[in-house]
Amino acid sequence: MGGVGAWLGAERGRLFVWVPVGMGLGIALWLSWPGEPGAGAYGAAFGLALAGLLAWRSPSVVAGAAGAAVLAASVGFLSIGARSDRVAGPVLAFRYHGPVEGRVVEVDRSQSDRLRLTLDHVVLERVPPDRTPRRVRVSLHGDQGFVDPVPGMRVMMTAHLSPPDGPVEPGGFDFQRMAWFRSLGAVGYTRTPVLAQGPPLGWDTRVTGLRMAISASVQAALPGEPGAFAAAILTGDRSGIGQPTVQALRDSNLAHLLAISGLHMGLLTGFVFVAIRVGLALVPPVALRVPGKKVAAVVALAAAAFYLALSGGNVATERAFVMVAVMLGAVLLDRRAISLRSVALAAVAIMLVQPESMAEPGFQMSFAATSALVAGFAVLRDRGLLRRLPGWAQPVAMLVMSSSLAGFATAPIAAVHFNRYADYGLLANLAAVPLMGTVVIPAAVVAAVLAPFGAERPALWVMEQGTRWILGVAHTVASWPGAVSLVAEPAGHVLPVVAIGGLLLILLRGPVRLAGAVMLAGAFATWGGAGRPELLIAGDGGLLGLIGPQARAMSAAKGNGFAAAVWLENDGDRASQELAALRAGFSGGKGDRRFVLGGVTAAHLTGKGAADRLAATCAEVAVVVLAGRADARPPGCLVIDQTVLAQTGPLAVRLRDGGGWQFAATRPAQPRRWSGQGQHAGANSSAVLAGLRARGTALMTRAAAVLPVQMGNAVSGVTAAAAAPRRAQGGPAP
Repeated sequence: MGGVGAWLGAERGRLFVWVPVGMGLGIALWLSWPGEPGAGAYGAAFGLALAGLLAWRSPSVVAGAAGAAVLAASVGFLSIGARSDRVAGPVLAFRYHGPVEGRVVEVDRSQSDRLRLTLDHVVLERVPPDRTPRRVRVSLHGDQGFVDPVPGMRVMMTAHLSPPDGPVEPGGFDFQRMAWFRSLGAVGYTRTPVLAQGPPLGWDTRVTGLRMAISASVQAALPGEPGAFAAAILTGDRSGIGQPTVQALRDSNLAHLLAISGLHMGLLTGFVFVAIRVGLALVPPVALRVPGKKVAAVVALAAAAFYLALSGGNVATERAFVMVAVMLGAVLLDRRAISLRSVALAAVAIMLVQPESMAEPGFQMSFAATSALVAGFAVLRDRGLLRRLPGWAQPVAMLVMSSSLAGFATAPIAAVHFNRYADYGLLANLAAVPLMGTVVIPAAVVAAVLAPFGAERPALWVMEQGTRWILGVAHTVASWPGAVSLVAEPAGHVLPVVAIGGLLLILLRGPVRLAGAVMLAGAFATWGGAGRPELLIAGDGGLLGLIGPQARAMSAAKGNGFAAAVWLENDGDRASQELAALRAGFSGGKGDRRFVLGGVTAAHLTGKGAADRLAATCAEVAVVVLAGRADARPPGCLVIDQTVLAQTGPLAVRLRDGGGWQFAATRPAQPRRWSGQGQHAGANSSAVLAGLRARGTALMTRAAAVLPVQMGNAVSGVTAAAAAPRRAQGGPAP
């Protein structure tokens, strides 16, 4: 303990940087909790927080550090629990088609480039207010243009709505959870015109009006894609940017320039801060009497707040504002503005307000890049490496270092979440990002200052040249062969190990930080250790994805397109669903596809009359996946139908080492509040499961789970049924 105490004593001044790490562990524990935490869990967390607080005040360095860690983790657990209660609202439990009324709170675009509205104060026909979602999101299809929707406007339409979907495979992205924390209880689309029911109301209408007026003015002065790009980085309005340009920005790793986040907020406030401070310093009487640095910090903070309001205040911009506010606050308090303590304080603030964002790629990439930059340049500063370079080489070295550090810090996170790596992203950022800081953002600030006098055109012209260069870089780099490499989904342990290893490498000092490098190397070495499931089953049973001799084959060329795209993307596969449906793996005609997996013959029945063909099919195969509901289950045949899938969600099948199939379900055994299960009765997870057991409906909840009851006594479980070799011989060839 003496060695640990001595080390902690030497690190006492740096221990605060570990506070967000402790909070993150508490948040992660809450997110992975089996079922919804109850009063006992929150009571225990509160008790641990009090115990940690007392231990933190102990004169013992070791006890104090341990107490602070327990306190931070407990606060993280309690903060996300409180946040879940604050955003709680009804989740639509059925498919709805009918009139929808509501107030527009957000206007954006979907992945298919459709205009999309988020509504609150929602009214649905024949749905009681206590079951009506607090917010719904609707994509606009068909002939629109009868109204120009803006936040604050009340609109009406006829729409199709459904509950937010969960993951399309076990361990996948959980849209239901994200929707829950955004109070989004239903999503859908309309093919009928959206009509205005009332004029925009509220203070935010004026801000939105100013925002859209600026966007329109910029696009009128700078026509085409450069103007649309400029409007996007100024106001967050991306409606003028075409999909080819968006894709080019993604493929060149420059899509982050579209999101108003830390880079934009930092460049804006940095330019304003330097301009004000230099301007005051040029007037000696003022410079001698006024604290120029603090005045510049206040003005820069005001500019950041205006930029936040103008941009629409999305999550990434709010996070960037918090980070900038913390750093400018440090200037006002005569503390070092850019340090790991400032980054840690910003992370703590965000975890208290939006703790769920810790699981989102934006949060992870922002703080990974910022921490790596601060730590990396601290090393350069302490060792005087930059000062050894010629004056002309120092800016070049800083540019290369910043792009490299940020790129290396965020690349693993991007690969885990998005299954892609932009091979020439570093080159693209080196060619494009400097112009954002030296041309585009400064010209935008100057244009904003000159706009009230009608003299903004020269500044906008300068801005246009910068945006043209950036877009040219994006299209050029994206067109190079091999610009994007697809990456298969890694094993589940990879991202946590990468995070811990990166934290150790950045936050520790001395040779002990090499432990972080070892962990990073181990994570990369075991990236593909888990492998991909041999078979994936969609949540409605309408699509199967089978690993065959030519990579994953699809059982159908159409239907469940989103699930198919995600499966292939997670495989690191560029193929479309249509192409994957032509691969070897399935045989038979439409509506009755056959395949062999692990020596077991199986069938996939779809279309009208599929349930009627079940008995005859079960006489030929061991397993049937039915895109419908089985009225009766033939003995000796494992039937996975919509009744089963309604409880398990999409299924993944892996081959066991000893033979047979091993199932993994998407839905947990004890549902969380966002899953939508038990919404009508408001019952907890245990009551829902008890009801399911009473009705004889089984759940697959984890690997190697079985399906008792539903199969009767004929088949005791999934593994036993799938391993049965009696029909494996002579089955149809894949």
